[in-house]
Amino acid sequence: MVPLLRRWLFYAVLATAILFILIRAAYTFNGPHIPHRRHTKSPIERLVHPGIWAPKFKWSNVASRHPVEKLTVLPSGPLAHIPQIQHDFETESRERRSEREARLAAVLEAFEHSWDGYKKNAWMQDEVAPVSGECHNGFGGWAATLVDSLDTLWIMGLRADFEVAVSAIRRIDFTTTPLDELNIFETTIRHLGGLLSAYDVSGQKYKVLLDKATELGHMLYVAFDTPNRMPMTRWDWKNAALGGPQQAARNSLLAEVGLSLEFTRLSQLTGDNKWYDAIARIMDVFEDSQSRTKIPGLWPVFLDTKHADFTRDTTFSIGGMADSHYEHFPKQHLMLGGRSEQYRNMYSSALDSAKANIFFRVLNPENKQLLLAGTIKRHTSLHINLIPEAQHLTCFAGGMVALAAKVFSQPHELSTARQLLDGCLWAYDSMPSGIMPESFHAAPCKEAADENCTWTDAKWFSAIINPATTKKKYSDVDETPEVIESKAHATIKAAKLVPGFTRIVDSRYLLRPEAIESLFVLYRITGDHTLQDKAWNMFQSISIATKTPIAYAGITDVTELDSKWIDTMESFWTAETLKYFYLMFSKPDVISLDDYVL
Repeated sequence: MVPLLRRWLFYAVLATAILFILIRAAYTFNGPHIPHRRHTKSPIERLVHPGIWAPKFKWSNVASRHPVEKLTVLPSGPLAHIPQIQHDFETESRERRSEREARLAAVLEAFEHSWDGYKKNAWMQDEVAPVSGECHNGFGGWAATLVDSLDTLWIMGLRADFEVAVSAIRRIDFTTTPLDELNIFETTIRHLGGLLSAYDVSGQKYKVLLDKATELGHMLYVAFDTPNRMPMTRWDWKNAALGGPQQAARNSLLAEVGLSLEFTRLSQLTGDNKWYDAIARIMDVFEDSQSRTKIPGLWPVFLDTKHADFTRDTTFSIGGMADSHYEHFPKQHLMLGGRSEQYRNMYSSALDSAKANIFFRVLNPENKQLLLAGTIKRHTSLHINLIPEAQHLTCFAGGMVALAAKVFSQPHELSTARQLLDGCLWAYDSMPSGIMPESFHAAPCKEAADENCTWTDAKWFSAIINPATTKKKYSDVDETPEVIESKAHATIKAAKLVPGFTRIVDSRYLLRPEAIESLFVLYRITGDHTLQDKAWNMFQSISIATKTPIAYAGITDVTELDSKWIDTMESFWTAETLKYFYLMFSKPDVISLDDYVL
């Protein structure tokens, strides 16, 4: 009897010790406090204090502080007539097909190299660092490269990788992020756009893609819960989740305020109008203010969203911080099936103003008809300065104008589109690396008329030493021709300028897609096969300069043949740049512009 009692005592002590160890382990893993279920106040405690038990938090359950009484619904009724967009391509010759397929294979190889580098070094992280092999997580830590590249995987026929990536999507938790502040614009275009585009191109067969897009959409929608329903573009998500007050900023970027495409598509696919309502309210303010800005027809780069005043600022551009706002007008018209004239009207007014104020003819040795998009500074109604600074980001304009020319039956604008594209191609061809810099100043012609845009070295020299200019004329230069030439030559040598360039503002190339996107759109619309050759030259130059043992990297200086790498590869390289190169050499019926809005 005594031995049996001792045995039971031994087991009791052993069980107590094991229980103590398990409790300590739970304490260490979950934090210093693990309250009982009845002590949990709300699911948000799980986000703020991960160690506290709570039901799974859902953004769709967050109560609105400023609810919408009546939602704006998607336009209904019969589809408007949309003219055919793509060119009627003829059957290609055997030689051209062989050349095209070889180029297509080279682009596919570049993508696979980039994707393998991401998979091996940064799987489920936002981006791979293509030089060091480390990870970058600046976009919520939600696997930005993976999500953003889903449609590219499908289009390129990499179905096994696509299936693996879709399975991984289930593990992304859009209820929380390590970041204190979330960029609503970047999250929308990379994550929400990536999920929705993959859902569509894959034939809407993968429900998880729409489910995750909806989950993310509920989160983003809370950023619009302000007194005037203007969005919090840089968003304190924890404050919002806890029900704290929020209001839009006095200075918001133009490009970050209009999120029309992704929100519209989410409403179309889910049947829930709340996302369309969110952007429709903003677009109504844009429409109402368009004729009352300092440069009527255009909107300033900075907007006062706190007071819904889009008219105050005096800087105007279609480049960085403004670009996608204008780009989306013809695309949104297509997305809505032409059922609303709002986007057509805003686009037409914006284009007229851009042609009069922002687009400028470029002085160049070949006397080609080239257009670039600059920046306008309005001081007074009589003192409006054009800063002839072109950006790689503005190279989307050629594709935008070409697409709109077809959609809105404006064939005469195709020449404008081609001149905008040729301006960017000229910038690529002018650099020793064959790659356009991030931003630079060019010599604008004094007048748009051909006879006043003939190249002379003296005009170029004058523009170099006297960069201040208006849309119509240079300021007078109070120097002798000999002094002007001497000063110009010194600047040319020091700044490594090539004919037509007057200043290199930012010599980097960041793997951006805008130029190849416009090339692709113009090719599909016009059928001009010479554009495929230009795209191939562009691809070769980029590949030579940016390929690393791990993936592809931005470079520091396009004016050098052997530039240093930058240890970043943003998700748009695989999601956009390589996708457009691939489509450039695909058969024309692959992702036809008559079937998809890109």
